[in-house]
Formats: sequence, structure tokens, C-alpha cells
Amino acid sequence: MAEMKQVFTKDAAFPAGPYSQAIATSSTIYCSGQIPCTPSGEILTLPSSTLAEMTELCIKNLSAVLKAAGSEIGKVVKVNVFLTSMDGFAEMNGVYEKFFTHKPARSCVAVYQLPKGVPVEIECIALA
Repeated sequence: MAEMKQVFTKDAAFPAGPYSQAIATSSTIYCSGQIPCTPSGEILTLPSSTLAEMTELCIKNLSAVLKAAGSEIGKVVKVNVFLTSMDGFAEMNGVYEKFFTHKPARSCVAVYQLPKGVPVEIECIALA
């Protein structure tokens, strides 16, 4: 059986529930969803922040978690994006494409609600 290691870093938002920021195996990193929350616990919200700013913070959190696990954004193979409204699809994509230049596989779905009332959450799977 493959060994699993919990990943936590102070450089990303602390989990909002009883789960790890990621689980690392010898070959794969499974990152939990990241919301637009700073490592110090400040949650970005509309209208004081834009969806673009929130998307960037989600991705920066993922990047910090991946780094702590010994990986990086460039090794991401699958991304799942959750939006509370597809009205923000283009704005999210504008930021997303700056970070994921290698175009990993992706799903983007509209959901009724996300934790802490945020409009975007992003999770990913990466190679170790």
C-alpha cells in the first residue's frame, strides 16, 4: 500500500474543517479546495475584492500547499474550479490562464454555495 502524508503549511489558508491542505503520496499530491482566504485568516469578499483577486489568492494558496508537498503549479494534472455563478467564468479564466500555462485537465462547475460564503474555490491534483 502506498504511503500517505498529510500536508500543512502556514503559507496558505488553514483548512476550514477537519481535513488536510493536501495528501501527498510518492507519486501524486491531492490538494483540498482553496478558498480566497489569506494565511492569516482574512477572507476576501465581494464587493471589496474582485473575483480576479479571489481567484489569484486561491491559486497562490494552492501553490504554497504544492510547494510544501514538494511539487509545483507546473506539475498540476487536474484542476476543479467551483463558482457560485458562471457570470464570473471569464474573469476567473483571465487569472487562471496566467498560472496554468501548461493547460492541465479541468472542470469548472457552478454550485449553489461554498464555505464561508465565498464565490470561488479551486482544488487540484499534481505530480509529486
